Amino acid sequence: MSENPLRQLNKLGQSVWQDYIRRGEILSGDLRRLIDQDGLSGMTSNPTIFEKAIAGGKDMTKASEDWSARDSRERHFSRLWP
Repeated sequence: MSENPLRQLNKLGQSVWQDYIRRGEILSGDLRRLIDQDGLSGMTSNPTIFEKAIAGGKDMTKASEDWSARDSRERHFSRLWP
């Protein structure tokens, strides 16, 4: 079996980053696999896209329905990203 191309990049000194963040990826364990097996070094997201994902993403709907509208944005955010 050949070595993972992302691991090969890492050996050459390149950090592999993912340009989006999905809550479902965290909860499913896919993010852990990307880190452990593929050598993912980091993640980033455009703030506007990130806000849209929280406001309208299917991954966020059930979690956000369970919380009171009185919660601060910071508290709400910390619950979405365990």
